[in-house]
Amino acid sequence: MLKLAAFFIISIGLIYISRASLRGPRTHGFYRLIAWEFMTALLLLNIDCWFIDPFSWNQLISWFLLTVSIIPFAYGVQSLTSRGKAVQYRENDDQLLNFEKTTNLVTTGVYHYIRHPLYSSLLILAWGIFFKAVTWPSVLLVVAATGSLLATAKADEAECIRFFGTPYQEYIRQTKKFVPFLF
Repeated sequence: MLKLAAFFIISIGLIYISRASLRGPRTHGFYRLIAWEFMTALLLLNIDCWFIDPFSWNQLISWFLLTVSIIPFAYGVQSLTSRGKAVQYRENDDQLLNFEKTTNLVTTGVYHYIRHPLYSSLLILAWGIFFKAVTWPSVLLVVAATGSLLATAKADEAECIRFFGTPYQEYIRQTKKFVPFLF
């Protein structure tokens, strides 16, 4: 019952953050909200196993992934905020979070290697949470979160093409989506 209440409270916060995206069900923010919900469910499902048997193979993989997930997030936010020249208002982009309202296409730093470091971070985080307790329900939740994050990236790329045009299409051809040099 406590986990259900926690899920409800966390969901209210996530919905509040994503409220503008709820009006546009094909926006990246809408899919991101779905991914966040699956990740929240996964976290609450596996929370009881967080510190059990800390040196088991799955816990070591989990801690490694949880730690690594910080890297693309930190570099991604830093690059967007320092080079993206975000504005308070960007026409037809009300669903974007403030730091996402960039006016410059960022292709340096971590964005030189991958187009979606923030979603890459969420993917790594989801899989890190998954490895805390490898069960069939957690498999379903991590696969659903992964699918939602892939949909998020696809929607985000469509939005970036509309805003940045040909330069973003060139950028797509030069970079990988989530993992440098691989994918």
